[in-house]
Amino acid sequence: MDTWKIGNRTLHSRFFIGTGLFPNPYVQQEAIRASGAEVLTFAIRRINLEQTEDDSILQHIEPEQFQFLPNTSGARTAEEAVRIARLARASGLSDWIKVEISANERTLLPDALETLKATEILVKEGFTVLPYISDDPIMCKRLEEAGAAAVMPGASPIGTGLGILNPYHLGLIVEEAKVPVIVDAGLGTASDVVQAMELGVSGVLMNTPVAKARDPIKMAQAMRVAIEAGRLAYLAGRIPKKKYASASSGLEAFKLS
Repeated sequence: MDTWKIGNRTLHSRFFIGTGLFPNPYVQQEAIRASGAEVLTFAIRRINLEQTEDDSILQHIEPEQFQFLPNTSGARTAEEAVRIARLARASGLSDWIKVEISANERTLLPDALETLKATEILVKEGFTVLPYISDDPIMCKRLEEAGAAAVMPGASPIGTGLGILNPYHLGLIVEEAKVPVIVDAGLGTASDVVQAMELGVSGVLMNTPVAKARDPIKMAQAMRVAIEAGRLAYLAGRIPKKKYASASSGLEAFKLS
């Protein structure tokens, strides 16, 4: 079994899936089932923390089957993110937290300094912290050194579906990391996922590409298969790229002297 760990939890699936944007609860449930995901993420600002058991997002999900990963979407400062994380833990949702701090409403790109600050605080308070960050190898290393349980670089801006804009940087992040690397944001379709997994990332987090697909259930299944294919290809090891042709039929042996 190709398992992996975040914090003290062993995972089998490498697919983290978001719970928002689905057209209705039935499609949401079936897409989650098709994804095979074990980790579900959602924005705390969309959850009724006083009655989580009756919340419209969570009431259709069996909590014992999943690891919840609440996120701090909407936070603009480290202080706001820390407050949201504390509320999530106090409500009994999870001590896992995805730190997501955006200072620009147009791009939703993460604020690196505030993200690092929040990570440092929450790690000291015993949270399992998974920060969302740009594909910056240096900042990913700083977050790891601050105690992040995983780093979550974006492939491209949230919800754009542009795919991986800088595979070189993602490759560097994987090469340097001693914690799992999870690509978060910007993926659009199965080929993007395969590329991410072939770069050696540990997993991917997606919401919009599945929930907004014409058929979210089929897309969830496609993404699941793409993760498996990309992971197998990474483990198998691709052939080196060459400038010129190299015959597989051994034509050199048939050349006349």
